[in-house]
Amino acid sequence: MYGNFSANRTILISISSSRYGRPYRQMRGALAGRQILTRDPKGNAISVALATERNSAMNRSDLADLNAFVVVANQLSFRAASTQLGVTASALSHSMRQLEERHGVRLLHRTTRSVSLTDAGLRLLEQLRPAIDQISGALETLNQQRLRPFGRLRIHASPLAAPAIIAPMWGRFLSTYPEVHLELLVDMIPTDVVAGRFDAGIGPKHWVATDMIAVRLSGPMKVAVVGAPKYFERRRPPRTVDDLASHSCIQYRFTTDGAAVPWTFERNGRTKRMSLAGRVTVNVPDLAVRAAVDGLGIAYTVESLAAPFLRTGQLVRVLEGVSPSLETLFLFYPGHRQVPAALRAFIDMIRAPKSAHGTRSLKNPFFTD
Repeated sequence: MYGNFSANRTILISISSSRYGRPYRQMRGALAGRQILTRDPKGNAISVALATERNSAMNRSDLADLNAFVVVANQLSFRAASTQLGVTASALSHSMRQLEERHGVRLLHRTTRSVSLTDAGLRLLEQLRPAIDQISGALETLNQQRLRPFGRLRIHASPLAAPAIIAPMWGRFLSTYPEVHLELLVDMIPTDVVAGRFDAGIGPKHWVATDMIAVRLSGPMKVAVVGAPKYFERRRPPRTVDDLASHSCIQYRFTTDGAAVPWTFERNGRTKRMSLAGRVTVNVPDLAVRAAVDGLGIAYTVESLAAPFLRTGQLVRVLEGVSPSLETLFLFYPGHRQVPAALRAFIDMIRAPKSAHGTRSLKNPFFTD
């Protein structure tokens, strides 16, 4: 694995286990089993510090011993360094001798009373310090991401989930967590959130893979059949589902060659599915609502999308007594452990009681007049 280094080859450094104290244990926890890649060894502090001899292989224990060497060099005392690293002074001294023997260079002058750096040790320390600082900085950044919402949060959502679940809270979320960058991809088709490098997905239950953690975001979503007052000025509002046959009903077609989706109604435990006609066909629910607001027909949608327009009087509701409920939406993500702080905050805000942030009249967040 540790072939000869050259200036125009990728360097692969495998991180091994350590016995040297908390700083290295942090480093090991963050980097164990990973590879550090660089195309330019001269321009990378880690490669400069660790590849002290370009044309020789690095021993698997070198990284641990180099970390210990920096502590000894800083303290100029095996006793003080051993206390900081949590090992015995004799074990630390033995490791330093092994490091020197492996590379055939004395790094430390030591007597029973004092420790000092040789010229080679001083040069090595000067090269190692930027690398140690770089690793420490990376670990500190990682720790900050654990402690507070930070960085990019990528969500894959269904066309219903985006306007119904995310849009009502995204302004509040981003103002509460200004260091988070929200990236939202809306798609009709479920995807592998891990392969797509998403932090989470939001969609119906059948989108949730068996190895995912699923969080229910709401109860069943009530259907709302709505139209604009100006549309109903031209046509009498339907009193029964059969009256819809004489209306322009905004259609859904989710594939280019698929059939229009029938509208479903329920009464007294019985379900009725109807194929209806209309002059507008869309593939996303918020567009159907917008078409209804513009007076183009009657829309079949969910309460959460229609509610802002119902409150402002831009839409009115019909056939409420026979409108069914649709399956709830779920947020899903891989693994219980080490959930990113940004994702945890996002989930908590979505699931917070609505009374915690009040209600207000909102326009459709995906369109402007």
